[in-house]
Amino acid sequence: MPVEWRVIGAQKQRTRNIEEEVNTAVCCCMGVWLFLLCMDLCVCVCCRMGYDLERFVGYVNEGLLCCVCRDVLERPLQAPCEHAYCDACISSWLIHHHSCPEDRLPLDISTLRPLHRYMRNDLSRLQIRCVNSGQGCDAVCCLETVHTHEDECPFTFISCPSTGCLVQVERRGLESHLLECEFRSRACPSGCGHTPLSVNQSQHNCVAELRTELELLRAEMLGKVEEVRREMESRLDSQRRHMVQKESLLKSEVDDLKGQVSRVMCDVRALLGAERLRRQELAEADLEKRELLEMLRSLQPCRGQRNKDEPFRGLHQEDGTIRSQHQVEHPTRGLLRAGPTQASTQSLPLALPTPALYPPTPPLPGEGSRKACPRRLTLDCIKSREVTVI
Repeated sequence: MPVEWRVIGAQKQRTRNIEEEVNTAVCCCMGVWLFLLCMDLCVCVCCRMGYDLERFVGYVNEGLLCCVCRDVLERPLQAPCEHAYCDACISSWLIHHHSCPEDRLPLDISTLRPLHRYMRNDLSRLQIRCVNSGQGCDAVCCLETVHTHEDECPFTFISCPSTGCLVQVERRGLESHLLECEFRSRACPSGCGHTPLSVNQSQHNCVAELRTELELLRAEMLGKVEEVRREMESRLDSQRRHMVQKESLLKSEVDDLKGQVSRVMCDVRALLGAERLRRQELAEADLEKRELLEMLRSLQPCRGQRNKDEPFRGLHQEDGTIRSQHQVEHPTRGLLRAGPTQASTQSLPLALPTPALYPPTPPLPGEGSRKACPRRLTLDCIKSREVTVI
């Protein structure tokens, strides 16, 4: 095979591979686009949360229709561009889009606000048929009160309250269904207090049921007792720890108080000792005061006698001076006259009272100990000086 043919074959194979890759990429893009389109359609279908337009009696303004589901607004919200939507519809739309579904302007859920008051009033005045009109309900009421009617409508289908029964009946036929329901419960005719189901009525055993209930109650009681015991133990532990802490605090406070009391007692003893010394000193001072007063009283007559003798003493002193001068002039004369003068001067002190004339005071208790006191020595010195002067 020539080389040119081989090169041409390789180029054709490469071209075929490129075409296959392009086709694969185009298929992938188409698949993604179809998936997104299906998601949008699902959102639009699932968002049909408004009221069906066919249920309303009379004309409905187009401004009261949802821009997503094209039904009458239910729990309406309004965008800044004044387009209105159902709450569920716009919430689902904004999960995948961030623009208004009507004019494609940027829109965020935080910018939504409630509907204007006049639009809410127009919406509330609309007349709507009951949702159970297909079952035979002919009620027509305002949109504002339709939910209250539907909650009490006798044509509404409800589930049977009997446990295990999956039948749904109209509210008006519930009583008749309960009379025939196989899962209804009746009180036991034996008086055990149980209400077995109708299907299990033949298998009901009062003794076994009561025993089972007793075991359940016993297990529940034991569980409660154990729970209470653990709770009480935890409380006791916490109280014990609290009391130990309180005891340690009280002990420390008691020790502090004992230290304070001991210091106060030392201060009190010191004050009592000082008080005793002060009282003893006051007693000694009082005793010395009385002794001095007695001494002064005893010295009053002696002082009076001394005052009377002072003129004579002056005369005697002058006479003695003159005589001494005469003795200097006439020594022999002075010797002859010295005898009577000395006799007269020596006779004067004899006339004065001597300390021996005063009766000694009896020693007082504790006088021996007071003689060593400086005050007592001072008093004795004063007394001796007074006696010497006298």
